[in-house]
Amino acid sequence: MSSVITIDHVSKAYGTCQAVSDLTLSLNSGEILGFLGANGAGKTTTIKMLLGFFAPDNGQIAVYGQNPSDATTRQRVGYMPETAYYYPYLNIHELLSFYGGLCGMSADLIRQRSEELIVQTGLEHAGKRLLKTYSKGMLQRAGIAQALLHDPDLLILDEPFTGLDPLARIQLRDLILDLKTKGKTILFSSHELSEAELMCDRVAIMKAGRLVLDKPVKEVVCDGNTNLERIFLHVLQSS
Repeated sequence: MSSVITIDHVSKAYGTCQAVSDLTLSLNSGEILGFLGANGAGKTTTIKMLLGFFAPDNGQIAVYGQNPSDATTRQRVGYMPETAYYYPYLNIHELLSFYGGLCGMSADLIRQRSEELIVQTGLEHAGKRLLKTYSKGMLQRAGIAQALLHDPDLLILDEPFTGLDPLARIQLRDLILDLKTKGKTILFSSHELSEAELMCDRVAIMKAGRLVLDKPVKEVVCDGNTNLERIFLHVLQSS
């Protein structure tokens, strides 16, 4: 199984604050990895390094064997930030058209993919509404559609379940699992441990910038007497 993400002894500090410390982690093709941890654990900093927004202070990061900041690498990655700020006077069609243009997609392909994704994310009823009228959950769905627009091989989602109602969570979970069947590789950070348990092949737990657990979900909850929430609490208290 080929490696999509390789993080090798990576550290990153902001002044005197050590955000990530000696992190080594990998993600294989076709896997879903739940990247878990409390606020300030180093998850978002790691994601930003994976996206090439800034370089690590020490160590090496490769995405598909290349530097994350390379244009050819970025073309294979879809990203949804935890909080996306979209121009409020666009509708979802206009938003996707704008991002499709940035990706160099043709008008016909943008139109085709937009129609598919608007339905998949449950926004067809709000297609003509301005984004300023969207709820938090609807904006999350718009962000997912934007991240998937160019049909990336690797999808990185930062807290994708925030603000979603139960039905929207089920729809997003089904969408992510469907992407896995199509060979996509997915990394998502989340506080929603029950969702990670239902969807992930592996979980990686961060605490204060350090990796404290990296195991297949089946190994973590194999005895049937516990769940990921209990394991998460135990790992954070004992490490």
